[in-house]
Amino acid sequence: MSSDLLAAAQGGDRRAIAKLLSLAETTGNAASKSGAADSDLMARVYQAAGSAHVVGVTGPPGAGKSSLVNALVKALRRRDLTVGVIAIDPSSPFSGGAILGDRVRMGDHGGDDGVFIRSLATQGAMGGLARPALDSVDVLDACGFRVVVIETVGVGQDEVDVAAAAHTVIVASPPGLGDGVQAMKAGILEIADIHVVTKADRADADQTAADLAGAQDLGLTGRQGRGDGATGWRVPVIATSANTGDWVADLAQAVIDHGQHLAVSGEDKARRRRIAFMRLESAALDHMRREFKRLAPDMADLIDDLAERRADPRAAARLLLEKALKPS
Repeated sequence: MSSDLLAAAQGGDRRAIAKLLSLAETTGNAASKSGAADSDLMARVYQAAGSAHVVGVTGPPGAGKSSLVNALVKALRRRDLTVGVIAIDPSSPFSGGAILGDRVRMGDHGGDDGVFIRSLATQGAMGGLARPALDSVDVLDACGFRVVVIETVGVGQDEVDVAAAAHTVIVASPPGLGDGVQAMKAGILEIADIHVVTKADRADADQTAADLAGAQDLGLTGRQGRGDGATGWRVPVIATSANTGDWVADLAQAVIDHGQHLAVSGEDKARRRRIAFMRLESAALDHMRREFKRLAPDMADLIDDLAERRADPRAAARLLLEKALKPS
């Protein structure tokens, strides 16, 4: 049955794609009832993926990322590229589900079989981009979507995570950044492959674009130490307006150009290896968190020893690791 589900999804059955995405969200969670069959299915999904160009869109709250993604999807569709979108939403404090949801985000793309949009709750995950988001990207990739866009919440550590998970990173900056140095300290600007100034119809958009271009001339933006400078990619600064559609075509072309640059320069292979390392690390940490929760009922004595300082945290952690890795 699992093979039939994957085959149906790869054949364009949208219900099958949605079901696979639901499995991606739950398989491996400590609270889920997923079994070996679901894990095996997700393993086959991972092996079938790897062809899509993964684009991360990040930036501070209020930057207009959702509107930008909506406009970018339209521009990519005009180039006859199929597009999947994983939109990371804040979790509802009551339901734990994504606040915005697929229906709100679908917008202008309802009825277009070349677009699939899925909202995904952060679920309070450390790092913002949890394993379900990465597995969801695999699903859309395996189902044949040529471009998969990850839209982040824009808070916390997820900007850094999206840089590790994507081949091309778009950093959206609204006009009126204020203190540009403070923005750079936030760790957002230096992960960009493409800078976008959103809401370009505002009067102060040109100044923001000039500030970003100036920062780039000083070497303060773009992925530093990742080989891009050596391979000749200069991070473009593009001012766009999702309201008017101005310059969005330029952004779509920049995404395509960067993908071609990665392939020609050999940087694509290096980034895929970095993504593979990040996925391995994420899976290992996810496994250890589940084991930690499993062992929690047996930790009372150990925690007492730590509280009374009869043991130290490092030794206690080694003991837990030994128990977690011991065959049951």
